Amino acid sequence: MDLEFSGEMWFWKGPAPWHFVTVPDDECGALEAVAAQVTYGWGMIPVTAQIGDTRWETSLFPKDGRYIVPVKVRVQRAEGLQLGDVVTVRLAVDV
Repeated sequence: MDLEFSGEMWFWKGPAPWHFVTVPDDECGALEAVAAQVTYGWGMIPVTAQIGDTRWETSLFPKDGRYIVPVKVRVQRAEGLQLGDVVTVRLAVDV
């Protein structure tokens, strides 16, 4: 399954700070439909993500009834991203 959407990059301070993009509701519905087939626990969904020309392997985190995409520092640097930027994210989920 391939998904594409745009969203704002935001920061979570937590004990291990990260930048994320929240998956919109429609795409979350599609992910929920396959989650049981692909999750490896705690609702995490392994994906190949892409922003711009940068692709990486990661897992979507369930949060507040939606999913969030962690955006690694190397991706931020490669694409010149900053907090608050609206980015287009492509996700590939092996179903």
